[in-house]
Amino acid sequence: MNGNSPVFVVFEFVVLLFSAILHEIAHGFMAEKLGDDTAKRAGRLTLNPLVHLDLFGSIIMPVALFVASGGTFFFAAAKPVPYDPRNLKNPRSGSAEIALAGPCTNLLLAIVFGAAVRVGILFSAPDIFISLLAVIVYLNIALAIFNLIPIPPLDGSRVLFAALPPSHTTFRVAYFLERYGIILVLAFAIFGFSLLMPVMGYLFGIFTGQPSPF
Repeated sequence: MNGNSPVFVVFEFVVLLFSAILHEIAHGFMAEKLGDDTAKRAGRLTLNPLVHLDLFGSIIMPVALFVASGGTFFFAAAKPVPYDPRNLKNPRSGSAEIALAGPCTNLLLAIVFGAAVRVGILFSAPDIFISLLAVIVYLNIALAIFNLIPIPPLDGSRVLFAALPPSHTTFRVAYFLERYGIILVLAFAIFGFSLLMPVMGYLFGIFTGQPSPF
């Protein structure tokens, strides 16, 4: 299957969307484990994609990136799962744990499907099957690494704010990033995503035992 074919692009979008949904569900489950059931009460602990679709992350951003890249690149995200830090025993560390649950879930998916790639190659599975598995691995690695960037609303920002000591400077930095975060994330996705490619390719090689084809 041609990597630029409409069918392949649709497959990538579906994989990316459901990987993002699992990412968000992981946030909700971690929050519930730490004492906050906001996501559960909001009906967000479900695989139903309609519940997780976000106007910007699921529609506007992927279309904008697809057009801006000339049809060679896009990225999608699901609607963030809500949680109330007031229900957590330790709001600072709890927020960081909730944030990390999403990327860790994507890395776990990448490891599982990376093992499937290795098994498929071992048993001489069809190339198209191996290619589809490889796409799942790579997109989940991309989701994990991209979300660890410390810019709101990405998970890395929650980890960063939890690690920084409370201060006026920290508050000002957080305020600035929260205010302009969406613009900064979109700009990075268009102009800076290539900076992450070596890391993603390295992890792809570790998980699959194959050189990155992307």
